[in-house]
Amino acid sequence: MLVAVLLLFLCCLSPATAEKLLVIPMEGSHWLSMKQVLAELNKKGHEIVVIAPESKILIDSSGIYEMKTYPVPFKKEEMEELMRSLSANTFSDDSLLTRFMNTWNNFKKSSAMFQASCRSLLYNKEMMKYIEESKFDVIFTDPLTPCGQIVALKFSIPTVFFLRGIPCAIDIHAAQAPDPPSYVPRIFSLNTDHMTFFQRVKNFLITLSEPFTCGMAFSGFETLASDFLQKPMTMTQLLSHGSIWLKRLDFVFDYPMPIMPNMIFIGGINCGQKKPLSQVSD
Repeated sequence: MLVAVLLLFLCCLSPATAEKLLVIPMEGSHWLSMKQVLAELNKKGHEIVVIAPESKILIDSSGIYEMKTYPVPFKKEEMEELMRSLSANTFSDDSLLTRFMNTWNNFKKSSAMFQASCRSLLYNKEMMKYIEESKFDVIFTDPLTPCGQIVALKFSIPTVFFLRGIPCAIDIHAAQAPDPPSYVPRIFSLNTDHMTFFQRVKNFLITLSEPFTCGMAFSGFETLASDFLQKPMTMTQLLSHGSIWLKRLDFVFDYPMPIMPNMIFIGGINCGQKKPLSQVSD
């Protein structure tokens, strides 16, 4: 099933020869699903290199890929504390406003930490020289932190994105998919795709606030990308260069939405480590 789900991704890698794949992952639970994909690619004979910060948490070494690390200006314990705070807020029963403010504060902290990590990678001359000389065929990365895409644009390498979603529907806009606020529920709204008139108004008001909130949250990455690439760059412009979007979504659990042909839903990958049902008789 996993091989079938990733068929389109594998099509961009030649079946006749082993290709070189550069992986720039995001820390946390995002990595656990991504590692399953790397295991399948390794079985196909592709050469895989994973680049991660030294202060990593879940990103580990493995025989299926080569691991390279670079120094960052924060400790592993700081990252672990931030991850715990993000998880606690995700499962909180607080009001919409409280959850929004907590998520906003945590997102600013995490964004600053990931920006520091990205800057450390981009301005690591030894690592940049290695990437340039290695002639990678594809970059496999999580666009929530667009460091991988910045590297891809720098060295003109095709990108495959692996994600669930990005705040403010930046991923939808970057892929040029329709995103009407009257029909597509916004994050934190708790609306479904069947909304009353007042829910649609609420959805529209949240949409109006997104350019401000996400503009503040991602401005550091935009500045970093613009400086490094030597041209003005927004998050939407950065991600618009993605070749394939592998989205860890499924319409069984998520509301229907318009998608583009290069968007592939792979929600089943989150259940890769499944357990058998217990045999309970009536």
